[in-house]
Amino acid sequence: MAGPWLSAIRTWSTVCSGVSASETLRFHHCKRLSSTAAHLARMPWRGTPGNEVQPSLLPQQTLITSQKISVFHRHKPKFLHPTVQCCRPIHSDAKPKDPFSLAQGDLTTLYDDIKKELFVGTELKSLCDYYFDGKGKAIRPMIVVLMARAMNIHNNRDGDLIPGQRAIAMISEMIHTASLVHDDVIDGSDQRRGKRTINEVWGERKAILAGDFILSVASMALARIGNISVVKVLSQVIEDLVRGEFMQLGSKENENERFKHYLEKTFKKTASLIANSCKAVSILVSPDPEVHEIAFQYGRNVGIAFQLVDDVLDFTAEVSQLGKPTTADLKLGLATGPVLFACQQFPELHAMIMRRFSSKGDVDQAWQYVLQSDGVQQTRFLAQRYCQEAIRQVSLLRPSPERDALIRLTEMVLSRDK
Repeated sequence: MAGPWLSAIRTWSTVCSGVSASETLRFHHCKRLSSTAAHLARMPWRGTPGNEVQPSLLPQQTLITSQKISVFHRHKPKFLHPTVQCCRPIHSDAKPKDPFSLAQGDLTTLYDDIKKELFVGTELKSLCDYYFDGKGKAIRPMIVVLMARAMNIHNNRDGDLIPGQRAIAMISEMIHTASLVHDDVIDGSDQRRGKRTINEVWGERKAILAGDFILSVASMALARIGNISVVKVLSQVIEDLVRGEFMQLGSKENENERFKHYLEKTFKKTASLIANSCKAVSILVSPDPEVHEIAFQYGRNVGIAFQLVDDVLDFTAEVSQLGKPTTADLKLGLATGPVLFACQQFPELHAMIMRRFSSKGDVDQAWQYVLQSDGVQQTRFLAQRYCQEAIRQVSLLRPSPERDALIRLTEMVLSRDK
C-alpha cells in the first residue's frame, strides 16, 4: 500500500497530465475557481529552506478548474505589480524570447572570466579549465542572469546587470562544476558531458583538489561582493550539497519516508543552488523579503523539475543524447522517481531498493519493471507540477522579456531530451 504522501504525489501528477505550462500561465489568475480550488488556495505550503519539498495536501485535495487547470496557492496571492490582474493575460500574445538568446550577451564571456578567476600557473589550471570549455548548457548562470534582469526591471531599474549579479552567475557555475568534479570521484564515473572525467584523466586525488580549489575561488569571489546577506544565502548552498550527498548514500525503509527523502535530497543536491542564486541576485536590488521569496521559489521549483526530468532521461535517453551511460542511477544503487513510482505496481522493487540493486540481475530487472509501469509518466507529470508552481511564482513580477523567458524556460525543462 502506498503511503499517504506518495499517494498525494501520484494524485498531483495525474491531474497535471493534461495541462501545459502555457495553459497554466494563461489561466491561473482566473476568477472563476471551483469550490475545491477555493479550499486549496488556503492550504499552506511548507516551503521553508529547511523543509523544501513537503506540500501539505491530501490526495483528495486536488485542484482542477473548468479549463483543466492545476493551481496550488500557499495563500491568496498578493500581486506585486498592479498590472497583473485577474482574468487578464500576464504577458503579451507574442511568443516569449528564447531564454538562451536573451541571456547570450551576458554569458558570452562567462567561461573566459571564470578561467581568469581560476588562473594558476600549474597543472591545476588544466584540471580547473577542463569543464569550463564553453560546451556546457550553462543552465544555472542563464537562469541567474534572467532572474537578475527581471528583478532589476521589477524594482524600477534598467535591466542591465550590476557587477554583483554577474558575479553570482559566475559563482553559481563554479559551485556547480566543483560539485560535478566531486560527484564523479564519489560515483567512480568515467564519463561526463561526452568526454572522460577529470578523475579518469588525472586521478582521484588531483580531481578532489581541483574541486576544492574551484570552491575556494568561488568563495573569494563571493566575499568580494561585499553583501553579508548574499554570503549567507550562497553559503547555504555548500551545506546543502554536502547534506544532499550524504542523503544519497542512505535509503529509507518506510516507503512514504523514502519519497520525501528522495525529493529533499533532490532539492539539496540540485535545486538549492538555483533557488539561492536567484534569491541572491534579488537581494542586491530589493529589500523586500516577499520578492526574495518569489525568486527563491521559482528557482526551487524549476530546479526540482529539472532533476526529475533528468531522472526520467536515465531511463529513456540514448547515451549519445545524455552524454553519460543510461541506467547510471540504478548502477549506483539509486532509486529515483521512476523507480519509486514503479514500486507501487511492482512491490518486488522494494527489496532491490533496500539492497541498492547490488544483486546480480537487479539493474536489468528494475529497468524492466520501470518500463512496464507508469513510473516514467508519473515522474514527468510531477515535474510538470513543479514547473506550474514556478510559473505561478515568477508571474507575480512586473512583466518583462526576461520574466517571460523564465516562464518559457519551464516549458523547455519539461521537453528537453538531454
